[in-house]
Amino acid sequence: MINDEGQVVDLYIPRKCAWTNKLITAKDHASVQINIGHLDANGVYNSQFTTFAIAGTVRAMGEGDSALDIMWRKKQSETEQ
Repeated sequence: MINDEGQVVDLYIPRKCAWTNKLITAKDHASVQINIGHLDANGVYNSQFTTFAIAGTVRAMGEGDSALDIMWRKKQSETEQ
């Protein structure tokens, strides 16, 4: 729901798994959301980050680490071009 000022005022905004693109339900207590900080050329954090949400089913299958690695490499190659 959006108010008159254009701000989102919903109490619950569902997240989607970045790997499977499925909704992460409120009862999925094994899901995680990870912020990966961006570094400049000198290796110093520059106050920017990329957020990835991983569903509990992906983590339960043991694919969470590889999924995060693949998504981060894809994101890096998109920003370099």
